[in-house]
Amino acid sequence: MTVMQKDFNKFPKIMGIVNVTPDSFSDGGNYYNRDDAVKQALTLIEDGADIIDIGGESSRPGAKPVSAEDEIKRVVPVIKEIMRLVPDCLISIDTTKYDVASAAVDSGASIINDISGLEFDERIAGLAAAHSVALVIMHINGTPQTMQQNPVYYNVVNEVYDFLERKTEIAKGAGVNDIYIDVGIGFGKTLEHNLSLLQNIDVFTNINAKLLLGLSRKSFLGALLGIDKPAERDTATALVHSILLRNKIDVIRVHNVKLLSMLKQLNESIL
Repeated sequence: MTVMQKDFNKFPKIMGIVNVTPDSFSDGGNYYNRDDAVKQALTLIEDGADIIDIGGESSRPGAKPVSAEDEIKRVVPVIKEIMRLVPDCLISIDTTKYDVASAAVDSGASIINDISGLEFDERIAGLAAAHSVALVIMHINGTPQTMQQNPVYYNVVNEVYDFLERKTEIAKGAGVNDIYIDVGIGFGKTLEHNLSLLQNIDVFTNINAKLLLGLSRKSFLGALLGIDKPAERDTATALVHSILLRNKIDVIRVHNVKLLSMLKQLNESIL
C-alpha cells in the first residue's frame, strides 16, 4: 500500500444529524426539546461525529413550512448549550432561511447547510462570507412540499452538475471560501435519478468545492431493499457508503454515527 493509495482512501468526515422537529421522516419528535437534542448531539460526538448538523424544520416530502421565528426558537438554545458544553464542536445549521442562519452563526454555528442551494434566499452566501463560515450548497428540484411530485430531468447528472457548478460560482463571487456541494439524494429525484447520481458521484469532484453526501435512511434504500421503516436502514446506509469509499467524498451526513465510525475504523485498519 503506497502513501498515495492510502490518501485516496481517506475516510470522509462524519456529520451527525440532530433534528429538533416533531415531523422529520425518521426521528421526528425524538429530539424536539432542548435537553433531548443536546443529549443526542453529545452522544453523536462520543460516537465519533466530526460535525453536528442541527435542523429545526423538516425537509421530508410534503413537510409543512415553519416560520423563521419558530425555527430559531427550536435550534438556537440547542446550539448555545452544545457550544457551552463542547466549545470546539463544529456545528452546522440546516436551514434555508437567512434569519435562522444568522441567529445560528451568532450562537456558534460554523457551517450553513442550505438544502435549497441558495434558491430560496441567495443572501445566505453573503452571510457565510461575512462571518467566514462554510456553506453547503445542495440541489433540490422544487420545495419539500412539491419535490416528489413527478420529478423530471432530461439528464439528471448533467442538470444537477450544472446547478451546483453555477451556485458554487455565485457563492465564490459573494466571498465564500469554504464550499461544500451536495447532489441532494431524495430531494426531487426518483429511484432511478438517485442511482444515476450515485453511480456518477465522482463526476462532481470536478467542481471546485468539497463534496458532501447525504443518503442516510433515504427512501431509495427502502425501495431497493424492502425496508419500510427509515430507522431500520442504517446498515444499508453504511453498506452504500462502503461501496462509495473509492470516491473522493469529504463529508457523509448520517443518523447512526456509531455504525459509520466502525466502518471508518475498519477502513483505516485494513487499508
